[in-house]
Formats: sequence, C-alpha cells, structure tokens
Amino acid sequence: MDQFLWRVLPLLTILVSLGVFFYLQDSYTAQLFPLIKLPRSKCSLLPHSHFWISSKRIVTPQGIISGSVEINDGRIVSIVEGHGTQGKSKQEEVIDYGDAVIMPGLIDVHVHLDEPGRTEWEGFDTGTRAAAAGGITTVVDMPLNNYPTTVSKETLKLKLDAAEDKIYVDVGFWGGLIPENALNTSILEGLLSAGVLGVKSFMCPSGIDDFPMTTIDHIKAGLSVLAKYRRPIVVHSEIQQASENHLELNDNRDPRAYLTYLNSRPPSWEEAAIKQLVGVTKDTRIGGPLEGAHVHIVHLSDSSASLDLIKEAKRRGDSISVETCPHYLAFSSEEIPNGDTRFKCSPPIRDAHNRDKLWEAVLDGHIDLLTTDHSPTVPQLKLLEEGDFLKAWGGISTLQFNLPVTWSYGKKYGLTLEQLSLLWSKKPAALAGIESKGTIEVGNHADIVIWQPEQEFDLNDDYPVFIKHAELSAYMGSRLSGKVLETFVRGNLVFKNGKHAPAACGVQILAN
Repeated sequence: MDQFLWRVLPLLTILVSLGVFFYLQDSYTAQLFPLIKLPRSKCSLLPHSHFWISSKRIVTPQGIISGSVEINDGRIVSIVEGHGTQGKSKQEEVIDYGDAVIMPGLIDVHVHLDEPGRTEWEGFDTGTRAAAAGGITTVVDMPLNNYPTTVSKETLKLKLDAAEDKIYVDVGFWGGLIPENALNTSILEGLLSAGVLGVKSFMCPSGIDDFPMTTIDHIKAGLSVLAKYRRPIVVHSEIQQASENHLELNDNRDPRAYLTYLNSRPPSWEEAAIKQLVGVTKDTRIGGPLEGAHVHIVHLSDSSASLDLIKEAKRRGDSISVETCPHYLAFSSEEIPNGDTRFKCSPPIRDAHNRDKLWEAVLDGHIDLLTTDHSPTVPQLKLLEEGDFLKAWGGISTLQFNLPVTWSYGKKYGLTLEQLSLLWSKKPAALAGIESKGTIEVGNHADIVIWQPEQEFDLNDDYPVFIKHAELSAYMGSRLSGKVLETFVRGNLVFKNGKHAPAACGVQILAN
C-alpha cells in the first residue's frame, strides 16, 4: 500500500498543480469572460450555440449583401453570400430574417448608468436592458453621475462590483480626470492600470460635487500619462466666458422660456474650450511629445466655429475626433415648448440651421461618430411642473431609442445603412479600443442587431420601454421608423419581441 501511495503521489501533485494553473489562467481572463458560465438557457433566448442567421440585407464592411452568417460559441465563424442557402446541409439551426436588416450591434460610448450610488436615476440592470432592447450590444459607462465618481482604482472596483450579474450587454468603463489625479499621476496610472478605457474630463462645472472641472493644464498633465497607455481623453468642451455670464436673471428673462436657457450657453463656450484643446492636440501628431494620446470631443452642438477648429486640427494631423448626439440631430430650438425641461441638455440644442449643418458634417465624415449621452435623473430634479430651464437637471434619456431616432431623422438627409453602422458601431469601437467588435467579420464577437427599417411605431405608454423614468425622455410621443426585433450579444439572443434573456450575462470590458 505504501509503495502504491509513493507511486501515485507525484502524479497527484502534478494534477493539482495543473488545476491551480488553469484556475489562475481563468481568473486572469475573467475581465473578458465570466469565470463561471451560466447555462446557455439562462443567458440566451435561443438554445443553440452553433447556428446561422440569414437575410437579404446584411451590413458588412464590404457593403450590403444577401447571405448568411455562421455563429459558433459566440463568434462569427463564416459569412457567405446567397440568402438562406447555408447551414441546412450541416443540420445546424438556420434563422431566416427575410428582408430584415442584420447589422453590427450598436456601441454607445457615452452612457451614464449612475451605479453605484444613484440607482434611483438608472442603474446597470435597467440601463443595459434598455440597451439590449435598442440593439445596443456594448456601452461604455461614464465616471459620473454615480457616487462615488470613478476617479481611482478603488472607486473603479466599487463600480465593477456593482455591475456584477446585472449587465445584459457588454460594458466598458471610462475613468474620470479631475484636478486631484491630474496632479498626482500615481492615482491616474493606478486607474488606467485597473482597466478603464480612457478618461473623461469637464472644462466647465459638471453639476456633480465630487467631479470638479479641469483646466487645460490639468488636461495636458493627463495627456502625458495617457500617451504612455495609448488611451483617449473624452472632454466636455465648454468654457464659460467672463463677459457672457447669462446664468443670472438680472434682466428678468423668463426661466421657462427655452430661449433663455439657449442664450445662457452660447456657441462661444464650445469654441473657447475647443480652441484650447486644439492648442494641445498638435503634440499628439506622429513624432510629437504626446504621440499615443488622443483627444475626443463629446456631444458637439455648435456646427460653426467649433467644428471648423476640429476640422483644421484633423487636417494638420492631430489625433482628435468628435461626436454628436441624436438630440442635436432630431430637435431644434424653435420646436422646444417653453417649460418642457425634458429637452434640457448641455451644450443646448440649437436652431434648425445648426441641426442641418450638423447632419452635413455627419454625412461628410467631419463628425466621427454618434453617442447618446444618455443622462437620466429622477422626476423631481427635472422640474417638469415648474418648467424652469435654468434650475432643472440637464440630460436627455435616449439609450433605447438610438437606432430608430437616428434612422428616422437621418434618412431624410440621405443617411445609408452603411453610414449608420460606421457611426454607431465601427468608429465607436475604434475610439474605445474595443477589439473584435463593431463589424460583421469572421472572428469578431457575434454582436448583432436584427431590425426592420421600414417598420413604424409610436413611442407611447403602450410601447415597452426599459429605461427608468421613461416619462422624462424627450422622445416619448414620437412616431419613429426602424423597429428593433432581436439583439445578440456574443451569440446569445438577449432580446426578442419585448422579452429579455432570463439572466444578465454581459461581460465587463477592461483594457489590458
């Protein structure tokens, strides 16, 4: 017996060592894949892991094709032209969507999910349910308005813990750049090393006490660290001008009038901030001292001087990009009723001519990508009864409606399906450095939205809306085109016909 044990013991030791090794390997890759996978029946409304989807309209990087996409274990493994002809001979499941569009899932890189600390505003559960229902397969969460704000590796961990088992789509995270960590690079480096995809800063008061504004000197300091990590800074670009302090009603203007609010944040605020930023981005050129850093301007509203500054910086080779949002492309100041604070956001929605110029810039490629800036709150902060634009919380709830809103208004300007996919999928993935997403290509995650561009629907009380406090959304009451039918995240069917998968199996995305 003793001899038997002595012979077996070395083998047992090897087996145990291998077990520990693979456990540690799994732990290391848990940032991309859940360590313990739930049964597929919990994560997906479809029982199959190997199947085909077929359509007459599949949006690929090479154009729109009629064909089929093979999906196996969460990845796209083949794409073939020829509608409905693949897979049947191999006995795999084939789902034929006819003329419904198969498109890469949307990637929204500007979302406030407000957890931890303000789940009464939104939260990971409701926010990612809304995303899935809108054909969004990945969101990148902002470092505010959660509490505490995400400005250190410790506060990032609080957010990661809060998101555990609550996300129905994949979620990445921006960190925050504030004076404290801009001036203490060890804090900022710790935050970046912990996995944020980049950092966000405000050049004006954010409205959140523990997220103070940064100056251009803070941003320069942050960029020197970001260059080493090759990650972007995304900037709220408004600077209040000393000669233009319109925030006090010293001339008895009506706070319920939208024009009062619009005039309180003129385009010159955006121009002043962007002028400072493009003074720095020259150093991000190839061979420059900040090569590797990237400046991204969020929610551009001004289509005039501010946009011209960005275009010039791009022409000279600066590493700079810009987004705008559906509300700037859908609404105009002339249409906003007085007292309807659902439409308040910063920077403000400007006039119809400005909206037309923004669409022109989007379609010409001068505006790189689209995001929601989904910024929900609670009804009492929106001040719907008082209708005071100057005191109400600024932010528009959009997350579930990105696709139909962009398509409904964009098609009037000539927006194509290929452009839509570029703006909402490929380019956002590139900005955030998210690999294997953003296009329907072999090897990529099977993050896919199935939708019908021609189908109209009324966004009313009977429509299933999953964002918290849907009544605060400026889009309620609209008639839209482009209904989302189904959403796949990593091959899991997470949304179909108003129903979500039983379990939240989204994955947290952290930078390496």
